[in-house]
Parts: sequence; C-alpha cells; structure tokens
Amino acid sequence: MTKRALAALALIAVSACAEKSDDTLAGYVEADLVYLAPQDAGVIKSLAVKEGDAVAEGEILFTLDPARLSYAAAQASAAADSAAARAADDGSMTKRIEEAQAALELADRTYQRSRALVKDGAVSREKFDSDAANLKAARARLGQLQGERDAMLRDWDAASALASLAERRVADLATAAPSAGRIERIYRRPGEIAAAGEPVLSLLAPANIKLKFFAPEGKLSTLALGDAVRFTCDGCDAPKTAKISYIAREPQFTPPIIYSLKERAKLVFLVEARPDDPETLRPGLPVTIELE
Repeated sequence: MTKRALAALALIAVSACAEKSDDTLAGYVEADLVYLAPQDAGVIKSLAVKEGDAVAEGEILFTLDPARLSYAAAQASAAADSAAARAADDGSMTKRIEEAQAALELADRTYQRSRALVKDGAVSREKFDSDAANLKAARARLGQLQGERDAMLRDWDAASALASLAERRVADLATAAPSAGRIERIYRRPGEIAAAGEPVLSLLAPANIKLKFFAPEGKLSTLALGDAVRFTCDGCDAPKTAKISYIAREPQFTPPIIYSLKERAKLVFLVEARPDDPETLRPGLPVTIELE
C-alpha cells in the first residue's frame, strides 16, 4: 500500500472519530454527600457502622456519651417540677389570691356602706376616707398577687420548655440515617471528641448521585431540563439512562475578548443529569454521554 493510500485511510479514520466525538461527551459521576454531625459537642460513645456499609433510613449510626447532658436534663426537669408546684391550683399562691379576693369584697362592701352613710352624716369623713383607702389597698394587693401568679406561670412555661429542650438534646445524641444509603467515609471514632457540627461520617444516598458533563455551546439547543440521555461507563453491563436536571447559564470557560467561530467553539456549559439506576455508580467514575 502506498504512502498516499495510508494517508487517505488515516484521514478517514480521524474523520470518523471526529464525527463520533460530536455525538458523545465525556463526563463523570459525582455525588452530594450527606455529612452527619452531632448538634452538641461530646465524646463518641459508639459507632454502629463501618465504611461501605449499607444503611436503612432511621438506622442509628453513632451516639455520643449522654452523661454530661443527662445531668443538665435532670436539673432542668427538677426546676420545671419546682415551678409547677409553686403555680399549682392548690398551692400557697392560689390561697393567698383567694384571701385577697375575699378581703377586696369586704373592703368594697364597707366602702359602699360608708359612701351611702357619709352623705347623711351617719359616718364621719375620716371613716369614709379610711374605707376608701382600704379598698384601694385591697385592689392593689389582689393585682400584685395575680401578677406574681402570672409570672410564676411564665416561669413554669419557661422551665418546662428548657426541660423539653434538655431531653431533646439527650435524644439527639443518637444520630440516625436521614435516608437509605451507603457509608462513604468515617472521620471520628469511639473515644474521640466531636465538636458540634463537625462531621463524624458521610452518607452517600443513591438519590444524590448525578452525572456531570460539559456541553459545547452548539449543543445547548438540543438539551433541555427533563430530557433523557444515554450513557455508558466502565464496568456497566449495558447503556444506562439519566434525566437532565441542571444546565448552567454561564460558560465554564471564558473565551478571549475577540469572538470568532473558532474561539466560540470553546464555550462549554455544565450539565447535570440524574441517573435512573444510580445503585451501581460510584463518584469519580468516567462516563460517556451519548447525544441523539
């Protein structure tokens, strides 16, 4: 075969590869990991999983030592019980209010009698003034006691809320899986101190797996949210499908100021797609997107 023929065959092969590359895009698998962390700082008491374990939704993954927060919860509960006892219907405050109400009724009757008799001179002005002052003092006394009772009821509500919060904090020391998935990484082990909000482990949920690829500007008109795309990957027994969930509005590559047909071809836009069957895919796995 002559050199000219070999060159022609090479040109045909390159052209075929170029045509194929126009219909396919390179991409990779990525995942939005769920980082699970305690809401309070503490010592990790138990770790029920290891990396790679499949877990179900609601399964307990790790717990913190509850000793420290249990004391706070017991203290808050005792404070709530004490406030409840002070504000109880049969408590001393209720009896004091009942006595103040009776005193007010008596003072009001005495004042009304004095006011009717002072006009006829049957009661002295001094007696009338004294009865009026007693009535005013009785009203003030009742109002003071009612205000103290209202304050105690608010203290009771506040103490009860604090007790509930303390109990909730103790319950939150056991962290459960928010969804089914697989344990990707473990960052803290039993005996180590975990800070509040510091991840102890990461969870990979199948619903959080996605494909990422970059489409050239000329292909955007053929892509739309919700469209299905086919893809292949290393180790996949057959082509799979995914639905486009995101198309970037801005390009990932900024071309030179002078736009030309050649430079415009360098514009690429990030596209994400959610695979219909994500169970067998792993983050970082290369994929080939087939465009129809």
